[in-house]
Amino acid sequence: MDKKNIIAPSILAANFATLGDEVKNVLKAGADWIHFDVMDNHYVPNLTIGPMVCKSLRDYGVKEFIDVHLMIDPVDNLAQDFIKAGADLISFHPEASKHVHRSISAIKEAGCKAGLVFNPATPLSILDNVIEDLDLVLIMSVNPGFGGQSFIHSSLEKVAIVRQMIDATGKDIRLEIDGGINNETIGLASEAGADTFVAGSAIFNTEDYENTISTLRSKII
Repeated sequence: MDKKNIIAPSILAANFATLGDEVKNVLKAGADWIHFDVMDNHYVPNLTIGPMVCKSLRDYGVKEFIDVHLMIDPVDNLAQDFIKAGADLISFHPEASKHVHRSISAIKEAGCKAGLVFNPATPLSILDNVIEDLDLVLIMSVNPGFGGQSFIHSSLEKVAIVRQMIDATGKDIRLEIDGGINNETIGLASEAGADTFVAGSAIFNTEDYENTISTLRSKII
């Protein structure tokens, strides 16, 4: 995870009728990671995809980094299922785990990278005890549950605070932002300290993925 800035298209906005080709095309166009938004119609009011989709993409020949964001409660069993299906990183919401450190440890012991996700109204205090165990912190710049929402600008303050916390550890911990990322907001997020950017409709709703990703990357500060 040594690349300075990562663009991770969210397949939530892709055409699922041709998902394998969509993923290969967006990677060929310059995407770095593939981002999964996993929703359970319990923790969030929507239902999306499970481990079989991850395994299917691996079987289809997708070898690049798969970044799985679990918007589910509880997290532990499905996290292990996604790891077996080929995920490279699992991130989850602290309020969806009874024992956050144990959930992080279980993910890492299975050979996968671990991340923690913070909603707009979720306090960052839990990071005080676990940040050095993480590979990624994800700041939500929308409330989780649906794609295509508008960017919540107050999330930038959270990004800036977490950037200071990460820098203080001296460790290689990525700072990801997800929600409403487009040509206008990616620069703001970058300036605040994010280095990994999830974009769904801003990429998949365009006709030229290569031009779109190139333009997004050019806006990163």
